[in-house]
Amino acid sequence: MATNFTQSPRQYEQDCHILHSYISGNVGAISNKELVGIFVNRDLNALKLVRQTYSRRYGQDLLQLTSNVQRNNSFARIACLRMVEPHERDAQLMRHSLFGGNLNLNTLIEILLAVLRSCRNYGSKADMSLAMCDAKTLYEALESGKTIDQKTIISVLSRRNNGQVRAILSSYKQLYGHEFDKSVKRSKCGQFGKELRVIIRCIQHPEKFFAKQLRMKKADGREILIRTVITRSGIDIKGINKAFATKTGSSLENLVILEFNTSKDKNSNIVAGILIGLIKGC
Repeated sequence: MATNFTQSPRQYEQDCHILHSYISGNVGAISNKELVGIFVNRDLNALKLVRQTYSRRYGQDLLQLTSNVQRNNSFARIACLRMVEPHERDAQLMRHSLFGGNLNLNTLIEILLAVLRSCRNYGSKADMSLAMCDAKTLYEALESGKTIDQKTIISVLSRRNNGQVRAILSSYKQLYGHEFDKSVKRSKCGQFGKELRVIIRCIQHPEKFFAKQLRMKKADGREILIRTVITRSGIDIKGINKAFATKTGSSLENLVILEFNTSKDKNSNIVAGILIGLIKGC
């Protein structure tokens, strides 16, 4: 996780010099450690100041520079995801998931988990009385008619933060003797039930969802790895690493090295260094 500390203006100038040298192709003038340190050890506020300093000094927007080439450049992709505001980043990911081709349910689940994690009063104690009421509402939405009341189910789950949703699910099992996701498994729930079960399991065990995504062999495996490490660092990357190791016997650090062959290319070394630094820094 990025360290939150106060830098001197001179340090921001140095960061900008390092970034400009790299972007300009003068990679021999900088060390991997210096460049990696910018994206591992700087928090979002520090990176904002780096952007501002870069704009004043070189007359260019650092985020725009990297955004223009991020599709084919893993370092630029990391830089964009690290520098942009989380809500802007999630909006971009959602837009691409919805309109960039086929609907990507997995990406939407990632965003949902991020939103639930950042909800107001996330860390507050769950209201068990409210959870019991919501559990009864969910039961009625499932059992009161020939078809389920999708609108009510969505309304209940979307208005509660992660901790409260977990309390609702626990209360449901306590009241009715079985898990909520088993109730939506029945045929009358249809495709909505199938997708809701996936989301419920992800809310209950988000680290298992991300670990599963990383284990799957996909054409966009590098993108999934980068996105997972960047967006979950400082949140639950340690749990994801543990869940991944339980299933594979290996670590996320080893996966990074496998995906980015660090023995041949300086750019890959830098990308791997940033990702491993964020994994270890959690």
